[in-house]
Amino acid sequence: MQSSPRPPEASNTDLIVSLRGERELVRRAGSLFSGASEEFLCAAADLVTFSRGVNAAFAGGRRPRPAPGGLVMRKLYTPRALADAESKARLVRIAESGAQVRISAAPLVHEAIVIDRRVAILAGAPVRGTRTYTVIRSPDAVEGVRSLVYAAWETAADLAEYRRTRPPALDEEARRVLRALSAGHTDETTARELGMSLRTYRRRVADLMAALGATSRFQAGLRAGELDFGGRGGAGN
Repeated sequence: MQSSPRPPEASNTDLIVSLRGERELVRRAGSLFSGASEEFLCAAADLVTFSRGVNAAFAGGRRPRPAPGGLVMRKLYTPRALADAESKARLVRIAESGAQVRISAAPLVHEAIVIDRRVAILAGAPVRGTRTYTVIRSPDAVEGVRSLVYAAWETAADLAEYRRTRPPALDEEARRVLRALSAGHTDETTARELGMSLRTYRRRVADLMAALGATSRFQAGLRAGELDFGGRGGAGN
């Protein structure tokens, strides 16, 4: 008895493609971003993982165009995305632009972008400064990636809530600045005692105010006291 012919299988190269570096990601897969119409789900440890590739794709006119029902932008990061005042300000701007932003306290299983449940892009670890991105179109694999990312999303904290309840990680120099700030000396005196230039000291104070969500030095001192940042071995170690 002659066996019936097997159905043709899609080539692996059609379903899974590895692209080396951000330039190739934009050149070969940048058009995928313009097709997002329902959900754009991004999970990254920090603001660097996908920033150059995705931003370049957007700059090239490939920014997702919302469908009549609206495009949901979900962006998940780890606390590394809040490592400094500049990154924190940028993350706040992303949230203010309409994206849903959450912070995962646990490490992410994958750094990934999932578009409308039809395409997933995984970011590999940098090798000599260059990342390899894997573009996946296999429906089952895409859904598997999305399930993992969305599980982390469900347990993550909203950005505003995370900033309100979780103290930032501060190094010893930052703690010294906070202790000196609470002493009430002039900037010149404090900078000299800490062995910093006046400009560096004032920049560090501004960074700490941003990290603590304070609008004044007095408020920063109060916030530091609430979180016990002034003493040795306080929160954030």
